[in-house]
Amino acid sequence: MRTTATLTRRDCLRAVASGAATLALPAFAAYPEKPIRIVVTFAAGGASDIVARVVGEQLGKKLGQAVIVDNRPGAGGSVGGTNVVQSPADGYTLMLSNSTPVSIGPFALEKQPYDPLADFTHIASIGTAPCVVMANPATGINTIVDLENAARKAEKAGAVMQFGSGGPASIGHIYGELMVRNMGIKMTHVPYRGGAPMTTDLISGIIPVGIDVVTAFVPYFKSGQIRPLSVTSAQRSPLVPDVPTVLEHGYRKLVLDNFFGLSGPAKMPADLVASINKACNEVLAQPDIVKRLLELGVTTTPGTPAAFNGFVKDQVNALSPLVKSIRVTL
Repeated sequence: MRTTATLTRRDCLRAVASGAATLALPAFAAYPEKPIRIVVTFAAGGASDIVARVVGEQLGKKLGQAVIVDNRPGAGGSVGGTNVVQSPADGYTLMLSNSTPVSIGPFALEKQPYDPLADFTHIASIGTAPCVVMANPATGINTIVDLENAARKAEKAGAVMQFGSGGPASIGHIYGELMVRNMGIKMTHVPYRGGAPMTTDLISGIIPVGIDVVTAFVPYFKSGQIRPLSVTSAQRSPLVPDVPTVLEHGYRKLVLDNFFGLSGPAKMPADLVASINKACNEVLAQPDIVKRLLELGVTTTPGTPAAFNGFVKDQVNALSPLVKSIRVTL
């Protein structure tokens, strides 16, 4: 009787323990149970918005839930970034992360709104898209070496060459400042309200040089209205394979890729991060998605969360001191 009673008691204890273990399972065990939101830190219609929608639609199919794109532009990407870091770390709020809200925007503000390394979980790399340094053909500038020489010539004549970008603290602006510092030349930044008005002035010759993400400029290169000098990546862009890289011209310190990825609030559980990363990598393995992103100038870069976090950390450490030293008004 004692043995039977003892076994029954043990069985009861095991049953209770099993029930407790079930209750203690993480809340994301059935993830996702509702739609997932991807915050885009730019207005609808731009490269980031398109990338988020292309990847988000397929990600939703992999995870079995709708993915909703939520555009929250402003303050160098910090409006959307702040919304994400203040959200629960449950996988239902993600950010289409890139250089602007992560490596540039928060350091351009007088009061830094968040720490892009400590306040985010960087989950999955989507791809990279280089900037392109370009000139009005009438300038006679054909390469980035010509650009450096022209800037020095202008300085000797008592003038300062201008370069345009899509706006203050944009990736084009920061790259221009990086170029100025590393070449030891003088150039004046001319900020525009987006790439379109900058393109108009570059074609008309109001500004001699422009810098922006390569995606929107391919038609102008083909028509001869704008001359591409160099892309800012280590490898040539499939979108403009005939355009040399800054590395080919010997400017090792000028290699810089604008990136796209998925990030979430800090302290997301490792299993949840792994699940989203796996789904994203599966999306990026689809040939039609690779092709669509290439049409946007984005080279896919699937990988682990650790590798993506390392990439982000390296870029933040490289750009934040430069951004802090530039007096930018956002």
